[in-house]
Amino acid sequence: MNEQHEHARDVFEYALLRVVPRVERGEQINAGVVVYCRAKSFVTALTHLDEARLLALDPEADVVGVRAVLGAVERHCRGGESAGQAAADDAGRRYRWLIAPRSTVVQPGPVHTGLTADPAAEAERLLALLVR
Repeated sequence: MNEQHEHARDVFEYALLRVVPRVERGEQINAGVVVYCRAKSFVTALTHLDEARLLALDPEADVVGVRAVLGAVERHCRGGESAGQAAADDAGRRYRWLIAPRSTVVQPGPVHTGLTADPAAEAERLLALLVR
């Protein structure tokens, strides 16, 4: 393999998953990241809910409900049978559905782009940097 191909990087997109326990207040914590790389037909969501931070924003937050939504996002990204209605959708379609704006407790943030040789490693890096 030539050196140029070995270090080839592809464009990727990502959005943070934010938990906004009381939408009217607008306070939020980051609880995950969704990463998409069209060139590799790759989409993933990695999540981490800091329960103490969430309860500091809203002591009555529905932690079980938030965890359920975050788990559903991860399953949606994986595709296949666990993705429900999105089972047959390609990676791009699953990603676009997840990043569509919504006013619910779990919301996608703005989309950002970058270059990566390894979108799975990029997802781990972003989770560590922006969520944990």
